[in-house]
Amino acid sequence: MKVSTEIGSIAKIIGEEKAVEYVAKAGFDAWDFSMFRMCITRQGELVSDNDHPLAGKNYAEFARKLRKIGEDNGIICNQTHAPFPTKYEAVRSYIERALECTAIVGAEICVVHPQNLLSAEENAEMYREFLVDAHKYGVKIATENMWCWDGEKDESSPAACSFAEDFCRHIDVVNDDYFVACLDIGHAEMRGSSDGAAYTIRALGDRLQALHIHDNDQWKDSHAIPFSMKVDFEEIVRALKDINYKGYLTLEATRYIENFTEENAFEGVKDLYNAVDRMRKMF
Repeated sequence: MKVSTEIGSIAKIIGEEKAVEYVAKAGFDAWDFSMFRMCITRQGELVSDNDHPLAGKNYAEFARKLRKIGEDNGIICNQTHAPFPTKYEAVRSYIERALECTAIVGAEICVVHPQNLLSAEENAEMYREFLVDAHKYGVKIATENMWCWDGEKDESSPAACSFAEDFCRHIDVVNDDYFVACLDIGHAEMRGSSDGAAYTIRALGDRLQALHIHDNDQWKDSHAIPFSMKVDFEEIVRALKDINYKGYLTLEATRYIENFTEENAFEGVKDLYNAVDRMRKMF
């Protein structure tokens, strides 16, 4: 069982290049390429002053550079995350670029959010368009379980893929080998919008090929480091073993690393590694 972590939160502190180096130095087997800066929107319109390399004409060169840094440090990119929310046409127009960058860095899977309020059949229309490019670049698309928020109940409410039955239906309606599931463990543990992570893992079975792992209080989407709050990771590991999960254990504990600075960022990355390595040893 190999372990990985997203680099987006780390990159906010030290940049993507050094983030990949730190992930390798900490002991991870791979890195998860967060591509959110590729496309920044305000009220659905593209931000014109986005100066990130992924947003410019040299995006492919930047992706190749990160791949080389990883390989020079002995790790690979296992998966990526496309910009969101996909309800905006401006964001959807960048999905092909995200898939191309996924291929360039050598990852096998690109996570592309569904539109929260659409049915499986409606989201299938969107994903079938994206899958044309996924096949072209030889990478899989993974949909993810989402959530909305009910202000009156003060808890999450259902969205696309939030419950296991709907998640499975999203995969099955598309019915394409290049379309798989990424289970966000934290989302699956929020009250009001989920069957729980372990139940969903078993329901997905071999549809499940990627993970976003983080902890929470089983109420809000905390993106905390594993083993710091209420999620039962022993139960989750048992479920993963039951379905013979063959993917990576990939962290998305973005809120944890935000507490660190450039001077001590590596300590935070090492903490993340120790947490997911504990989960690996349980597996």
